[in-house]
Amino acid sequence: METIARSQVAKRYQLVTEEKAGGATYTPHLLADFVAEKIVSCARFETKNTIRVLDPAVGDGELLLSLLTRLCTHPQRPIEVHGFDTDEEAICEARRRISASFPQVTLQLEVGSFLEFVLEQGGVSATSTLFAPRETERFDLIIANPPYVRTQIMGADQAQELASAFGLSGRVDLYHAFLIGMAQVLRPGGTAGIIVSNRFMTTKGGAGVRAALRNRFSLRHIWDLGDTKLFNAAVLPAVILANGRNGVASAVPEFSSIYETTEPAINEAANPLAALAITGPISISDGRRFRVQHGTLDGSGAPGDVWRLATDSSDAWLATVRNHTWSSFKNIGKIRVGVKTCADHVFIRSDWENMEQERPELLRPVTTHHIAGRFRAVSSKKQRLILYPHETVQKQRQAIDLTRYPKTRTYLETHRATLEGRTYVIEGGRLWYEIWVPQDPESWAAPKLVFKDISERPTFWLDLDGTVVNGDCYWLTCDHPDQEDLLWLAAAVANSTFAETFYDHRFNNKLYARRRRFITQYVEQFPLPNPETALARSIVADAKAMYEAAGSFAGQALEAKLDRSVWRAFGLLIEEVGR
Repeated sequence: METIARSQVAKRYQLVTEEKAGGATYTPHLLADFVAEKIVSCARFETKNTIRVLDPAVGDGELLLSLLTRLCTHPQRPIEVHGFDTDEEAICEARRRISASFPQVTLQLEVGSFLEFVLEQGGVSATSTLFAPRETERFDLIIANPPYVRTQIMGADQAQELASAFGLSGRVDLYHAFLIGMAQVLRPGGTAGIIVSNRFMTTKGGAGVRAALRNRFSLRHIWDLGDTKLFNAAVLPAVILANGRNGVASAVPEFSSIYETTEPAINEAANPLAALAITGPISISDGRRFRVQHGTLDGSGAPGDVWRLATDSSDAWLATVRNHTWSSFKNIGKIRVGVKTCADHVFIRSDWENMEQERPELLRPVTTHHIAGRFRAVSSKKQRLILYPHETVQKQRQAIDLTRYPKTRTYLETHRATLEGRTYVIEGGRLWYEIWVPQDPESWAAPKLVFKDISERPTFWLDLDGTVVNGDCYWLTCDHPDQEDLLWLAAAVANSTFAETFYDHRFNNKLYARRRRFITQYVEQFPLPNPETALARSIVADAKAMYEAAGSFAGQALEAKLDRSVWRAFGLLIEEVGR
């Protein structure tokens, strides 16, 4: 990264943190107390007198107040508190609150960027030459809820600059840089408690951050707080408890998770954080039920591996599945996301027949999540059609020539201003009427397995009608057309309660309302039993029968039979799935 004047860095990172209200979501008191308690219970102070505390994104000071409340109950020691925030009003409020409650504490709260402060210490990567290095300031305790601002909000240039300065790769969020910065200034053996989005634990884009955290911290405990709704904002939080690296070998970190469930509760708790002291299905005072699990962080640490809860029973379950796995979905063929037009109201409609002008020539049936079904798409009164302005010529996809299709040209011209408003399409070297993410039109005709992105239950179905798949779904075709039965086998596996349990053991990336994310990086790892066995052939036959019987009373009984067969194919007995 090229050398940048200090004022430029300050300006750029302040701009980033001011975006989207600074990415600021102030910490609820209950969660602040939880994090502070975990920090103090883990901390081991040196013999020196002063305890140096840092909050890199102070906000209204709630986290510092909770931590100081617990620190000041210990034998008296001088406490020195440092904090940063780009919001001057927030700094003033935090200073007022802390000074009123803890006048004995030395308080150094600055209006400015913590990231700039870290870079001023000499940076965190071998290539960082932003400023002349000086002795890095170190802190005994760090408590933080860093701002969460996604790449799309920051912009590509600022994201790349951030990645270069902090040694990050992949899709960068602002809090990723905060995590690396905190590791840089935490003293060896010091303790940090950090609230983050849990997203980095299970996405490809978070692989670099997962690796950096393992390398730069001595991780102690991770709490995946899932869909507890502790924040008003739509964020699924996690808490990381870590020590600064001190050369001592680290134990395998503990891992706890809490997600809403429909299972009958066997214990009660006042709130989700209190429930974390228990295990199993638990009801809380507002009537919600959660499943709490405790174990360790999956210790493989291989590049790209997700962070998941590992227990002896979970590991044994997955080992049984591996022993009965012949292959995985990714070896059937490439999983693709559907087309993305970035102007669906222009390209995808169900009212083409009601237009005053003549219908365009290039309309094709389109599959969207609106007709998603298990094994077979559901019928719709109004069929959606997509205007698909691409074709394949000599195995190369290209935009169609509008002069050959006058009705299509007339229609698109009426929406030209809207389509040209997609400046990124033009800047990407495309014609104004192209869609943003097309696919190979010749691939649509092959039988394909289609599935929804987000769903509480897996929803996979066969498309035998050659439709175009929209971007709210994913699809898979066979690399070898003579292996079409693998698609039917995959449909049976994917729609089973076994797949739900496998997902939760292997990935457990759930959103609100117990919904799962069915995206390429997960589905491609779904297992397949040996298709040559008699049981697998029976599963394929029943899956084809389910396609014909989907939605009927007979289909319900057949689906239950299929479900049992899939469990057996992986050497397991069917289990109750706690959604």
